[in-house]
Amino acid sequence: MTSTTSIGTLLVANRGEIARRVFRTCRELGIATTAVHSDPDADAPHVREADAAVRLPGATPADTYLRADLIVRAALAAGADAVHPGYGFLSEDAGFAQAVLDAGLVWVGPPPAAIAAMGSKTAAKRLMAAAGVPVLDALAEPTEADLPVLVKAAAGGGGRGMRVVRSLADLPGELAAARAEAAKAFGSDEVFCERYLPTGRHVEVQLLADAHGTVHAVGDRDCSLQRRHQKVIEEAPAPGLPEEVRAALHAAAVNAARAIGYVGAGTAEFLLAEDGRFWFLEMNTRLQVEHPVTEAVTGLDLVALQIAVAEGEELPREAPVSRGHAIEARLYAEDPAKDWQPATGTLHRLELTVPYREFTGTGGRTESGVRLDSGVESGSEVTPHYDAMLAKVIAWAPTRAAAARRLADALARARIHGPATNRESLVRALRHPAFLGGRLHTGFLAEHVADLTAPDGKGAERAALAAALADAAARRTAFPSGWRNLPAQPQLKRYRADDGAEFEVRYRFTRAGLQAEDHPDVELVEATADRVVLREGELRRTYLVARHGDRVHVDTPAGGAALTALPRFPDPTVRTDPGALLAPMPGTVVRTTAAVGDTVTAGQPLLVLEAMKMEHRVTAPADGVLVELRATPGRQVELGALLAVVQAVAASPETSPGTSPGTSPRTSPREA
Repeated sequence: MTSTTSIGTLLVANRGEIARRVFRTCRELGIATTAVHSDPDADAPHVREADAAVRLPGATPADTYLRADLIVRAALAAGADAVHPGYGFLSEDAGFAQAVLDAGLVWVGPPPAAIAAMGSKTAAKRLMAAAGVPVLDALAEPTEADLPVLVKAAAGGGGRGMRVVRSLADLPGELAAARAEAAKAFGSDEVFCERYLPTGRHVEVQLLADAHGTVHAVGDRDCSLQRRHQKVIEEAPAPGLPEEVRAALHAAAVNAARAIGYVGAGTAEFLLAEDGRFWFLEMNTRLQVEHPVTEAVTGLDLVALQIAVAEGEELPREAPVSRGHAIEARLYAEDPAKDWQPATGTLHRLELTVPYREFTGTGGRTESGVRLDSGVESGSEVTPHYDAMLAKVIAWAPTRAAAARRLADALARARIHGPATNRESLVRALRHPAFLGGRLHTGFLAEHVADLTAPDGKGAERAALAAALADAAARRTAFPSGWRNLPAQPQLKRYRADDGAEFEVRYRFTRAGLQAEDHPDVELVEATADRVVLREGELRRTYLVARHGDRVHVDTPAGGAALTALPRFPDPTVRTDPGALLAPMPGTVVRTTAAVGDTVTAGQPLLVLEAMKMEHRVTAPADGVLVELRATPGRQVELGALLAVVQAVAASPETSPGTSPGTSPRTSPREA
């Protein structure tokens, strides 16, 4: 059937990776593109890649990407005839979809009524139950027998407004915190409780539906590897599902779509128990972040199909057949060793160096492929205004084991210079025996966090040695070459790894060249300013070294290490009050939970910071009295800013272990 509408210019009401993804398909289809951007995004890659761009004055999402009126006005001003919402922001806002249609524009998404039907998780559960889709009942008044329970925002997603509660005593406080976060993020403070399955799996079904009655379940995905209830690793198809369970999941997803008259691309998400039972969680009425794994195994371009459906085309009568296995890893600017704390700063380099061909086309696949979808590039600035995700790396292979190996290798070989990232934990997760054995559940990362974040002492030590020798080689031309009767005195360089470990490297210049003092078992084969080759016994390794200010990045095929160059001699005048709480990241103070003069205990939350769309608790470092509180709600703070001071009290027999004065400040991202 021919199209009833022809889209000539499309505006993407979003930013970053998803805007670039939609633009890529538009270029292949011959559709002109328009971007929108906040002030911090004025020079972002998605803005440069669009044919036209419209400024949304302001910096925060509330002033820019969440302003439906500004975006509709931008589309009309740019002469666009269609709007694609991407994911996040206004993508599941029925009012925005209706405003686009009321302006005479084509909406590349489901009908507003379908979005509204799924907009409240509590209302959606009632609809799904009526359609015969299994649901977890909301708990009106949780009891001890119901624990643990999950507090969820009725109107939200992405891990916001969610809390795991394991004690009834904690429930009132967690409900209040979830309501506050939900109201700010979604404009509704409605929350509810449901059973929490610590070993449940998160399995979802990709849906495609047209306006002519065809609804396809286009495969399934497992998205169980999560932190803070946000997905980190996704794969298609979901491994280890009995065919009868897979078929039942697909049928339930199709029933869910038909029940609300769904049109377009969407996803039905389910919680899967170990015994094969499953329950409907929610429907995402948009394209998912993890859609590339479905594209990889089916060969489809889901964005092209979204556009085709919006233009009135019919889908093929038969659903596509999946082939092989695909896994996606989300690369975040965050430090897993510090409770997944987000990081900001300049991304000096982002390069994949794998010797594989990239996927052909947008949704196509090759016999061996690795695909990079990113919203940033080398030189981009990572700010606290938006989500911490830098990129998605996707690998396809004929088998799951081969896809995991290929993806782990691609990540390990990547050169990523700038803020701390979760790259190493992703590599370790993909190579973990439990992951490779298919033992997946939503608590996987928390269960194996020690394995995924353990310091790589030997690797970091060798990286520090390579960094020092590269620095010495770079400086060698600055020294006179005349020889002396006396041996040269050893030089000293100090480095600190991101996990806090510090290393001292001593080396000297001799007639034979550079020599490392403290590593007699290591032979220096070659050293230049950016490349060092070391030999230990019969083993030879090459280290690539790059310096960015006091940060040094050392890369090998086995992975990278980030180091901070330290002064040769620490400044004895620099002191930090052991009770001082410093901002662990730039962000906005959301609320305070204590007042000056309060007696506090170690680990007690004192205030909440919001950064990169997440809330982070800042807690007391020790038992004591809160004697100073500089944080006020709404205040923007920079990294390292003084937030509060706790005057520690002397330890007593009742003081619990680990709460002695001087404990380092720490943040605990809210359980979500």
